[in-house]
Amino acid sequence: MKKAAVIAMLLACAGGAWWIQRDGVAAAREVSRSVAAPSPAAEMIVAGLGGFRGIASEVVWFRADRLQADGKYGELAQLSTWLTYLEPHTPEVWSYTAWNLAYNVSVMMPTPADRWRWVAAGLRLLRDDGLSFNPANPELYRELAWLFLFKIGGMGSGQDSAVGCYHAEWKKLVEAAQASGDWTALKMEPEKMRAVDEAYGKQDWTHPYASALYWGREGLSVATKPQHRQEMRQAIYLTLMVETRSDPRFAAATLRELEAAYREDPNPGLLEMKEKFRSQHGL
Repeated sequence: MKKAAVIAMLLACAGGAWWIQRDGVAAAREVSRSVAAPSPAAEMIVAGLGGFRGIASEVVWFRADRLQADGKYGELAQLSTWLTYLEPHTPEVWSYTAWNLAYNVSVMMPTPADRWRWVAAGLRLLRDDGLSFNPANPELYRELAWLFLFKIGGMGSGQDSAVGCYHAEWKKLVEAAQASGDWTALKMEPEKMRAVDEAYGKQDWTHPYASALYWGREGLSVATKPQHRQEMRQAIYLTLMVETRSDPRFAAATLRELEAAYREDPNPGLLEMKEKFRSQHGL
């Protein structure tokens, strides 16, 4: 039995080594087709590891760090999916993999449409797969909110040059859901969307900022640790602050969120931000 176990481990490791050492183009092509769904070969290899799964995970993490340091993001994207097979209940695995797809791999692509495919892959990985394994983990909700706010929404000075394409592609998806009345593909619930409208003001749901609020609010509902609650509140009030720049009607809701954040964490920086916002908008 010991010999059989060792043979199984060696076969699994050999198969895994072949799989993860493919060239970057092949790896990227594989990931672009299906980021999260493991192939039968992958399932067989992971199952064959048995009790050695933890060791295999450490090896994959080590290799992933080396690839990231070398800037080999195409290979890293495929290798990172192995981490999701090996450690599906570890939130950092999903955040790490989605970040590489949406931020690192996407910028290597030659056209905005190609970039969007990778950004969307990272989004689906977090929303459709990561949350299915970790539905009450605020870290994944935070990453989703940040993705909509910064990458797809384009907030910040270092925004992606393809952000206009991201807006357009996201708008198509939302308009399709609005036309059919079925939000299942976007993992959003109309009742919760209405709650966002009531809490912060009527949203333009075709814009990524509305989704940043949606997932920020979802994350806040499951956050229990002070740090996680502050991160979710930050996602909400930063989104509202950006919306206020183009629509002053969001100012009152923004101030309420700043005050709520300050009550939970009365730090000088947040107090200064709150009072500065109040003064700017005459509240």
